[in-house]
Amino acid sequence: MLDVALHVRGVSLAAGKAPITQTIAPGEIVGLAGLDGHGQERFLQTLAGLHAPPAGEVVLSSAKGEQAIRTFRTAVAAGIAYLPRDRRATGIFPTQSVLDNFAIATPERDSRFGLISFARRRARYERYRDKLSIVAQRPDAPITTLSGGNQQKVLLARALALEPKLLLLNDPTRGVDVATRHVLYDVFRDLAAGGMGLVILSTEIEEVLLLCQRVLVFREYEVAAELSGEAMSADTVIAAMFGRAA
Repeated sequence: MLDVALHVRGVSLAAGKAPITQTIAPGEIVGLAGLDGHGQERFLQTLAGLHAPPAGEVVLSSAKGEQAIRTFRTAVAAGIAYLPRDRRATGIFPTQSVLDNFAIATPERDSRFGLISFARRRARYERYRDKLSIVAQRPDAPITTLSGGNQQKVLLARALALEPKLLLLNDPTRGVDVATRHVLYDVFRDLAAGGMGLVILSTEIEEVLLLCQRVLVFREYEVAAELSGEAMSADTVIAAMFGRAA
């Protein structure tokens, strides 16, 4: 069981904006919502070390102590995995195979005595293929031969192969079919049940309500509302997006 928490302490997403203080607990799924361009994506990227805030800090804590997240490299080293929104532009390597796209972030897992074991690489891939129900005729086929949903599963497999302690998901079901959505939902719930914290930014309110224990609604680069329990509904999320009371 993982026992790792992420602490956001006094982080401002832009100059003059109210600071944000939050904790993502082990096994918690936290949703991010808001009108496009109102700060939720910048917040997620800040957690991933992709954006340096003008104030505040992000820290991953465990029994071993605290690790400050200042860059993407320190985030990955600390155990944070990030799944980007636009898989075509910033996710897949379109000229590479399914197997290479899976393994590109973890080549050291396939190395022995300085040599790459392709059998070990394929065996690793097959474990995640089965877990995520990836449909690909051949692992050496170009990743562009896969459907959008299966490309997304390969990217998720790549992230999970890092064995992260925290998973950050930027609109993870964007452009995928209904069947793939439900596979991904089950995977996310299983990860949380195992103690992993997840932060999910979604442009679909119903998805946030379905998956998350609480939701942070962003407006003008600030957290306009933090909703949980019975206060979480489509009406309250939409109202917060527009700066109104539900």
